[in-house]
Amino acid sequence: MRMLIQLSLLFIPLLSFSQQFSHQEIERYKAEAQRVTIIRDNWFVPHIYGKTDADAVFGLLYAQCEESFQKVEENNLEMLGRLSEVYGESRLYDDLEMRLIYDTAAAKRDYNNSPLWLKKLLDAAADGVNYYLYKHPEVKPKVLTHFEPWFALLRTNGSISATQDGGISVNDMKNLYPAKDSSVAFREKENPYINNDPMGSNGFAVAPQKTTAKNAILYINPHVTFYYRSEMQMASDEGLNAYGAVTWGTFFIFQGFNQYCGWMHTSGEADVADLFTEKIIKRGDSLYTQYDDQLLPVTAKTITIRYKKDDGFGEQTFTTYHTIHGPVMGSRNGQWLSLRENNRSLPALEQSWLRTKAKGFEEFKQVMNLRSNTSDNTVFADYKGNIAYWHGNFVPRRNTKYDYSLPVDGSTSATDWKGIYALDSIVHVYNPATGFIQNCNSTPFTVSGESSPKPENYPVYMAPDGENYRGITAARLLSNANDLTVESMIKNIGYNHYLALFDDLLPVLLNDYTSLASTDSLKQSLGEAITLLTNWNKSAADTSVASTIAIEFGYRFLQKVPPVTNLYNATHLVEQLRAAIQHTTALERLQLLSETLKDLSNRFGTWRTAWGNVNRYQRPVDGVFDDAKRSMAVGFAASNFGSIPAFATRRFPNTVKRYGFNGNSFIACVEFGKKIKAKSVITGGQSFNPQSPHYLDQAEMYINGNFKNVLFYKEDVMKHVEKSYHPGE
Repeated sequence: MRMLIQLSLLFIPLLSFSQQFSHQEIERYKAEAQRVTIIRDNWFVPHIYGKTDADAVFGLLYAQCEESFQKVEENNLEMLGRLSEVYGESRLYDDLEMRLIYDTAAAKRDYNNSPLWLKKLLDAAADGVNYYLYKHPEVKPKVLTHFEPWFALLRTNGSISATQDGGISVNDMKNLYPAKDSSVAFREKENPYINNDPMGSNGFAVAPQKTTAKNAILYINPHVTFYYRSEMQMASDEGLNAYGAVTWGTFFIFQGFNQYCGWMHTSGEADVADLFTEKIIKRGDSLYTQYDDQLLPVTAKTITIRYKKDDGFGEQTFTTYHTIHGPVMGSRNGQWLSLRENNRSLPALEQSWLRTKAKGFEEFKQVMNLRSNTSDNTVFADYKGNIAYWHGNFVPRRNTKYDYSLPVDGSTSATDWKGIYALDSIVHVYNPATGFIQNCNSTPFTVSGESSPKPENYPVYMAPDGENYRGITAARLLSNANDLTVESMIKNIGYNHYLALFDDLLPVLLNDYTSLASTDSLKQSLGEAITLLTNWNKSAADTSVASTIAIEFGYRFLQKVPPVTNLYNATHLVEQLRAAIQHTTALERLQLLSETLKDLSNRFGTWRTAWGNVNRYQRPVDGVFDDAKRSMAVGFAASNFGSIPAFATRRFPNTVKRYGFNGNSFIACVEFGKKIKAKSVITGGQSFNPQSPHYLDQAEMYINGNFKNVLFYKEDVMKHVEKSYHPGE
């Protein structure tokens, strides 16, 4: 069953932290700081240079805190399972989910057992944050006033914290672990593919045969919540020189490139975790679970979660359980559900770091062979012209007689994992004859056109992903593309606004209208809108009224997509949409269009409203969107319509217009020749200070696809210095 788990640890003791640092710590921080130089370029991107890799890590975390200590702390609180200390009881089950999975003792053991090179990096990461707090006493952490080196062993692959995708619900957890207040819960997770939060990422790689300069090109396009990652470079005298996107609080480049190669991660649906139903037997005061002909003990552990209240803090204590398969996450239909997973591990963190120093395909493949990355696909390119794709990385072997999209019987060893697959046995592509690779969180079986892997060669749980409309467009564009450059890759492919969903939906709607009787009242009221849709090129544009009608109608129609009952079909948006067309009538579809026009008229005074007037970019300081405040028109759309550049929007309380909150974030296009040539852009700007000129200096570039030149080489950085300093200065 596909269950990406939020990375976190069990409860840590409630110590009384102090912002006072020991004299020994302070002297160590100061010495480290003098070995690090941070250069902010004319876009305020930090380039961190250290004598050692650990020095660069120290500077990277210090620079992150300069930009947003709040986000660094928030990510660590999430992973620690301590959000309730900030947000109260509403996050109680978020935190319990975290603490059921990992114990701090495991992270501390991993830290103590780390090789010396890694321990130096872990120490430096904590030191960088602590030195920032020491030098900025005006910064008041919400909870964490002293960072520990084992914190970095929580989010070990740098990916966005994932959820269980419907595997375990809040009600399942409540059934076994009721809170004192039964009303306490966070919202149940909705289907992200059809509701408010379209998610996704795009990774493209093209071989030299398709480029003008005969070099490989990589397009890095993660879709995440805006401002979730920052653009940075870290370099050292020990051979490190990595540039790209960093997840707040982590110490490595997650999606990016070095002078030899680049890597882009997309989220995929390779099954990496499973739920097992347990047969629980009580003998006296002890609990056991049946496993073949054995009775194996169930261990119990008390978890206490501290939560914020109006008058201080409260505590909620749970007695939790653990079986041979893993933590018992909850119960359903009277059966306990335990979880087997491998989301946090020491090898995963090693893998995350080592790939940033790989010197090409062979070394990168050796790093991938650690097989500890549990949540990401990887698109790759290097300076020798190699391109590659791996669908997942850590994939357990299973008995194909069982359906692992559902909880399986935990009382028999027949359902248990049988080791993990070798790297070359998972779904992959190396140097496809078609010369391109694309993944848009879609099936790997269309990743390289005719050179794509064949589904019959793999078990279904290895790649249950479905097709989506971004994948269809990307495959078409890349298949036909030749003589690509960095600039044309961005303009013609990365920022192509075509909405392929309407290839399926629009002809049906137009035929519905044509079939109407001439006397039908809808015939006249919809006529003008239908004419606009008939002449529309299916590409979103800020000046287009047809774009507004189609997309607003599309949002309504997507609610007709039936709920997902099988997790292995959760990403099959193309199939789901086509099924929704079959299960709705012509009248229902035309009435949805009529409702769309009426809603637009109510909101804007007329339905004849250009998409750019509806679809806006705004970066509010307080996070509250406001129609009365400055915003910018955006001409592309959400990823679920097939827009390759993604701009997920919604209406917020008291807003008439839609505002973006998720989608394109850090984007880069890299050509690997004798020298790196790269361009990039980030949502809004590098700074989080609204008074800074770098708060919105990239906003129009982001909207229009006009990328800045990446300053990868130090001699180029030195020509564009805005600020140069040691941490603490």
